[in-house]
Amino acid sequence: MKIIGCQLDIQWEDKEANHANVRKLLEKAAPSRDSLIILPEMFATGFSMNVDTITDDRDRITQKFLSRLAAEYKAFVLGGVVTRHEDGRGLNQAVICKPTGREMARYSKLHPFSYAGETDHYAPGTGIETFVCNSFTISPFICYDLRFPEAFRAATRQGVQVLIVIANWPATRENHWTSLLKARAIENQSYVIGVNRCGKDPNHTYSGRSQLINPRGEILKDAGAAEGWIEAELDLQELIDYRREFPALNDMRDDL
Repeated sequence: MKIIGCQLDIQWEDKEANHANVRKLLEKAAPSRDSLIILPEMFATGFSMNVDTITDDRDRITQKFLSRLAAEYKAFVLGGVVTRHEDGRGLNQAVICKPTGREMARYSKLHPFSYAGETDHYAPGTGIETFVCNSFTISPFICYDLRFPEAFRAATRQGVQVLIVIANWPATRENHWTSLLKARAIENQSYVIGVNRCGKDPNHTYSGRSQLINPRGEILKDAGAAEGWIEAELDLQELIDYRREFPALNDMRDDL
């Protein structure tokens, strides 16, 4: 399965500019049919708390953009959007569209980032989400979720082989980002794909470092700090063979 993770310099609260930038990057990356294209958390606006006036995709502009990309490239597309919770707050989500353009899965961030006030503006999700793409079983997560290994373990118990984390992870905690991505890969014997943003917003600088890590914990791709993309082929048989050779997951305990 071919992966293309787009590391964007997100323009603050400017959906039109960010949609255009995604298109520009993908024209260069030239995704092949049935690829999985991955865009960062809240890629259309940046990590904004302005749910009422900016991030809420009530007009479905960003949702429709993702759908069109999928249909045009005949690829799977995963990207961050915001919708509304019944309590009036937003939901920070990852939406996945299939090559027909139809939505196939939607995940709501389980752990809003309370340290930055996200819990005041966004409600938490209620469970993990899985979907199948090119024979791989995949589970998406969002940014701060990366600090909670129990959620990733729950996905692994459901047979997940690829763990995806989309993020707006700041440069001040870059070491945590790279260390935790590797840890999630090693402990779950899974491919881990972290797609972060780069550049600046009014609050932070972002160092990118989008990565693809294999089930052995080896970094196969690292985007560095500049805008661009990571691209790689995932090998399902290699993952199956490694889990068979070193069957650590068989020793997971259900009583803890």
